[in-house]
Amino acid sequence: MRYLAIDYGTKRTGLAICDAAETIASPLSVLHGQKELLKKIAEIIEAENAGAVVLGLPLNMTGSESSQTKLVRKFAEQLKNHISVPVHLQDERLSSFGAEEKLAPADFTRGKIKKRIDAVAAAEILEAFLERKTAENHS
Repeated sequence: MRYLAIDYGTKRTGLAICDAAETIASPLSVLHGQKELLKKIAEIIEAENAGAVVLGLPLNMTGSESSQTKLVRKFAEQLKNHISVPVHLQDERLSSFGAEEKLAPADFTRGKIKKRIDAVAAAEILEAFLERKTAENHS
């Protein structure tokens, strides 16, 4: 199944997609702002033939919830009411850090990194979800 991963933000929302074999997670795009965000995501789900969504859940390092966690949970409920595929939440701690590490060797300017970071972070979230799913299936 193809999963669409979402790194939700109030200014930028990163998207990533995996292949049908669930082995490769690739950054897809970054959506800017909130205007028609749910509609755009629904269109991408259809265009990419995604069977489910993985939404990054921003927990504190202690595992506790923050104000951003509450925003993402609210967005998850809105998304569930707007699309017809399941929505899974995935702990996204350190996804942005991992994304920055992946982009660092590319020698991008700070502006180019900023344009790509959210989609790469979404790919990090999706990789973590797929790894967890594989581990659960083998235990």
